[in-house]
Amino acid sequence: MTHQRWTLRTANTSYTVRLSPDGPWAELDAWGPLGAEDGPSALDWSHRTHFITPADAAPAEYLPYGLRPFTGSEVVASRPDGDERGMWWEFESAEASEGALRLAFADTVIGLRTVLCYETVPGTDVILRWTEFTATEEVRLERLDSAAVNIPVAGPARLTYLAGQWSQEFQHTRIDLSRGTFGIGSLQGAPGHAYAPWLAVQDGDAPAAYGVCLEWPGNWHITAEAEPGGALRVRAGRVPHEGLVRLAPGETLATPRLACAFSPDGLDGLSRVWHRYERHLAGDRLHRPRKVLYNSWEATGFDVDAAGQLELAKAAADIGAELFVVDDGWFTGRADDTGGLGDWYPDPAAFPQGFGQFVEDVRALGMDFGLWVEPEAVSPGSRLHTEHPEWVYRVDGRPARLVRNQLLLDLGRTDVQDFVIGTLDRLLTDYAISYLKWDMNRPPTERGRPGAGAVDLDAEHVAGYLRVLDHLRTAHPGVTVEGCAGGGGRVDLATIARTDVVWPSDNTAPLDRLRIQHGFLHAHAPHVMSSWVTDAPGIFDPRQRSLAFRFVNAMCGVLGIGADLRAWTPEQRTEAARWTARYKEVRDVVHHGEARLLGTPDDTTCGVQYDAGDRTVVAALSTGRLDGAPLLPGRPDRLRLRGLDPAARYRDTATGTSYSGAHLLHYGLPFAWSAAYDADLVVLTRL
Repeated sequence: MTHQRWTLRTANTSYTVRLSPDGPWAELDAWGPLGAEDGPSALDWSHRTHFITPADAAPAEYLPYGLRPFTGSEVVASRPDGDERGMWWEFESAEASEGALRLAFADTVIGLRTVLCYETVPGTDVILRWTEFTATEEVRLERLDSAAVNIPVAGPARLTYLAGQWSQEFQHTRIDLSRGTFGIGSLQGAPGHAYAPWLAVQDGDAPAAYGVCLEWPGNWHITAEAEPGGALRVRAGRVPHEGLVRLAPGETLATPRLACAFSPDGLDGLSRVWHRYERHLAGDRLHRPRKVLYNSWEATGFDVDAAGQLELAKAAADIGAELFVVDDGWFTGRADDTGGLGDWYPDPAAFPQGFGQFVEDVRALGMDFGLWVEPEAVSPGSRLHTEHPEWVYRVDGRPARLVRNQLLLDLGRTDVQDFVIGTLDRLLTDYAISYLKWDMNRPPTERGRPGAGAVDLDAEHVAGYLRVLDHLRTAHPGVTVEGCAGGGGRVDLATIARTDVVWPSDNTAPLDRLRIQHGFLHAHAPHVMSSWVTDAPGIFDPRQRSLAFRFVNAMCGVLGIGADLRAWTPEQRTEAARWTARYKEVRDVVHHGEARLLGTPDDTTCGVQYDAGDRTVVAALSTGRLDGAPLLPGRPDRLRLRGLDPAARYRDTATGTSYSGAHLLHYGLPFAWSAAYDADLVVLTRL
């Protein structure tokens, strides 16, 4: 019984789990390319311990505090009175089927059954893991992680993560961890701007990469511990706002899913595993073109009226925009950020002919119409807050702090969910809106629900948020939904599965955005990355870049334009129309092809390569340093491509130049950058 072993297989990888010979737990036997399970386990150890237990040293898939007392556990359970803390479970059963595995363990004394769940995702190299708890007695869960992942390492583990802050999200960051604990997470009721719920692990300089990504738009953590004996253990899960979750007898709770991935081709190969998975999550929506949008926020701010918006809409249509989005400021009481939120009715003074007529005027220009909303927010002086003060998060007897001059609705309440659903249904039914930008501009602070007793507020808010998104998908399947939270504050797999695009950052400055997108594309796919061309100056890197640079950079994902087109010269508008037309010719390759990250923003030249069928699209960008030519001897900079057939020939569709695949792989594409020429989009056709 103790030697039972199961192997899950994906398109290119395998994941093998066994029952431990040392105790009642499951442990990882092998994880890597197909066939890696055929041989002695790389995670085998001496089975000798001093001052710790075998469970503390084992590469266990999941263990409770009690059985694993010293080196960290995934679940901490106790009785309601707290007198007994810990579990000492026994193995109960295994259910294995094609692409799925369930391993059940039970502690009959404390009254909790725990099931470790595994599932492969067809057509990808992703394995989903989560845990289900069923109580037979009342139980408190002080910790309830989704899974633990074990990775054998010969030396320091190289951890790559995405860190930052508002306007500087998704900064590609790495550390080497030889011993000790590393942790990232968020207590802001959303993934947050500081860290993405994503982590990649490598064995030092070895190319193979392992990755995890948590599917949870609430509080979360990912913790990595470099353990003695040459192993790294990663734990991930949600963090209850209240510090614990109570289970009643007969109640079952499932943790968020943790997506686990492996690639032999390093971080770049791992990124393509995540991209394929997110294309899988999109389902049929993947094949709906992401239209070129124009958003009026950076042009007008809160100064929204029909005449000014239509002027911008006409200019946007002239350069090829397919969608016009009115951002914040369209509803009553919204002259600035101090009022209006919650009262989601168009301002009649701003739209004297009626909002419906305004929408039709935009559509008559040949564009779809989109609208910004912030459904979870409410302004203190709004009619909604006056009528329903009980709907906001609050703690009795404590002041309610404002963030961005607003409060946050308790979306865990079903009446608040019903209000949000009714509001969105009304807007989407009354007006021909085909695009909805859902924003969230503040985290919860005084997070309470007076009189409700012990409730899992964070999980209930997440459930309400997902319920509304699921309703939008079902009731309004033709509407494109953009996820946003003050930029990239809520980018996670649960949101991406229910939206069409996400907004990585409010920072649209060219060189700042280049770094944001470089990090973002390590974890997320191009078809979900909304990116705008604006006139924004750099916050962290203020060097000027050309309009071409801004367009090529934005074309690496879903192209949008947010500049004040009224201030552009005729020459700038002509150039913008030309770039927009080029983007439409290649967006199917960008969104559906295999993406390869070429270099980094620290290099003189970097870019992204997209391959689909016989076409290769290369977005090449100069970060600013030049070689002095023609004043001094110099050669063109080169961007080496990857993944091409060395024996094939490829032709540049713009210049007619022909290259062998071997040449492009060895030498790369040449770019003679200058102050006026700092970006290019090259389209190659395989002959």
